[in-house]
Parts: sequence; structure tokens; C-alpha cells
Amino acid sequence: MKSPIIKGQLTLNFEPGLTERHRSLRDCVATGVYQRGLTRVAIDLDVAPSNLSVQLSESPERKFSIEAFELYLDKTGDRTPIYYLVEKYLADKSVVKEAALARLAPHLAELMPLLQQAGLV
Repeated sequence: MKSPIIKGQLTLNFEPGLTERHRSLRDCVATGVYQRGLTRVAIDLDVAPSNLSVQLSESPERKFSIEAFELYLDKTGDRTPIYYLVEKYLADKSVVKEAALARLAPHLAELMPLLQQAGLV
């Protein structure tokens, strides 16, 4: 049996810091839902807006299911939750550390003269 031919290459472009901005996958999905409009997404998921709101909250009574998650991805095209998972579970920690240091460098350049003026360095 022949293996399928893949005609493209998967490119992952994700915003750094998704795991810093969202405390959980549920929070990441909820952010996307509210950005797109709760009612509109609820219609796409065939659920009442109030039920979707409860599912996305931290309420123990109702959970946002894997099936609902997959349907959300299909209907909205939002890939941010996938990028969140990639960053959380697959990101090379040294790359994350280097990115943080690179973001910090311009701020340190501004702080050094102030620290010297204050006599702290």
C-alpha cells in the first residue's frame, strides 16, 4: 500500500507567550470564543450561549468536551488553542528562555543608566 503524498509543509506560526497569557487550554478557548462573539460561536457549536458560557467557566457542573473543542476548531478556524498546546508541551525550554532574554535586553539598556544614577550599580 502506498503512503499518501503530502503536497505541502506544515508551518507553525504562533505568538510567543500564549502560556503566559492563558492559565489553561479552557481559558485560551474561552478567549477565542468571546473574541468571535459568544452567541455566534454557540450557534456554530449548536449549544445555547448560556450553556457555552458555563462550559467555558471553571464550573464543575458542565465541561467543554473534546468533541466541542474539535467542532470549535473546525467551525472557527481558530488555531490558537493548538499553538497554546504546542508551546506548553513541545516548546524547547532553551528557546523560550532565549526569547525572554531577547525581549528583556532593550529594557536592561534603559535601566542600567538609571541604576548607575541611583548608585545601585
